Amino acid sequence: KYTKFSICYYWINSLGQKTSIYNRSENIHTRGAENETVTLSYDHRIVLLEKTSSTGTYYCEVKWNDMQKVGKGVFVLARGKGYIDTSYGWEILVTLTVLLSALGITSTALLLWKRK
Repeated sequence: KYTKFSICYYWINSLGQKTSIYNRSENIHTRGAENETVTLSYDHRIVLLEKTSSTGTYYCEVKWNDMQKVGKGVFVLARGKGYIDTSYGWEILVTLTVLLSALGITSTALLLWKRK
């Protein structure tokens, strides 16, 4: 009776919105013994779900034909501490333009002053 089931991972964000992450159906083969227990492990890696944050509570839910069980949930606080590629192109261009402008103004002022 309980050998066929589906497993579902989902996430509830701080606004209470539910987002499905992963669904899977299983059909477990047993030896047919009554009250036989089968233990299965399912690993799931949390990846960034939204551009702003993946902070929220993550749940695992298992559904049989007539019953469903939901885990207690795991709260994850996600912070953006990854590598950010910094481009210095604009900063270098502005600095070079300012330096060349200052040099040009200074040269012009010196030439005009020397002429007098």
